[in-house]
Amino acid sequence: MRQHFRRRSPGDLLPTEGPVVPDGLWVKCPRCREMIYTREFERLLRVCPHCGHHTRLTARQRIAALADPGSFAEWDAHLAAADPLGFVAMGESYAAKAERTSATVGEREALISGRASIRGIPVALAVAEFGFLGASMGSVFGEKLARLVERAIELSLPVVTVSCSGGARMHEGVLSLMQMAKTTAAFARLAKERLPHVAILVDPCYGGVTASYATTADVILAEPGAMIGFAGPRVIEQITRQKLPDGFQSAEFLLEHGMIDAIVPRRELPDRVAQVLVLLQGSPLAAAARERETTREGVVG
Repeated sequence: MRQHFRRRSPGDLLPTEGPVVPDGLWVKCPRCREMIYTREFERLLRVCPHCGHHTRLTARQRIAALADPGSFAEWDAHLAAADPLGFVAMGESYAAKAERTSATVGEREALISGRASIRGIPVALAVAEFGFLGASMGSVFGEKLARLVERAIELSLPVVTVSCSGGARMHEGVLSLMQMAKTTAAFARLAKERLPHVAILVDPCYGGVTASYATTADVILAEPGAMIGFAGPRVIEQITRQKLPDGFQSAEFLLEHGMIDAIVPRRELPDRVAQVLVLLQGSPLAAAARERETTREGVVG
């Protein structure tokens, strides 16, 4: 049946008869361009059922998809970015930009940390929020991560990190770059205590995050198609004046070259992480950690 349209405003045509499709009922996959029913898309954790493309999630969505329902208890939620250098760009101060971003995204910083359980296994969990200044690693990001590791050691918990980032936060200059050493040192202390660190790398993961704690984990997992590297492909091509291989810096390329341990679809991540933790905690290293926790509980009791 042919529909007739009336013009409501320039470029806006509406049918005068027949059903009207509500806004937001369908979404289009950015890769294959197929239309997906929104409720189905959300049920699939925002993974395209046609081509398997994993679209980006917020940190809160990732926590909901990974941790057991109701198990997440946030740590250090009050910490927020300061402006140590009085940085100003395009007429806007760093402090004003951070405040505006916080109001838009609903988070005070680019890292959310806390205690949770994954398939019943207690963990210390840190998840990056790309919507907050590209999940750039600044001094508060590094401080929250270091505090998480310290608490994990105190509580004898394994650490799970979900990392995405555009790199170090230029607004904080060298203070941002210092977080690479700070977070790496924190995880070195975790390793010394024989507590495992499982890293999950999601799209996009670049810069100082990739060059520090995110790739020093005991086991490194990645989502399908995630782009992971230090400098971006275009920057590398411009500097080296060479054409990069197909698929360069994709999770699949990194797996082929031994840079990560496995590629895990989003829906399978909780089970896979739990499986890895059981294997790691079943090792002699984890047995020592459990013995230490039992001793500590006996002292407290």
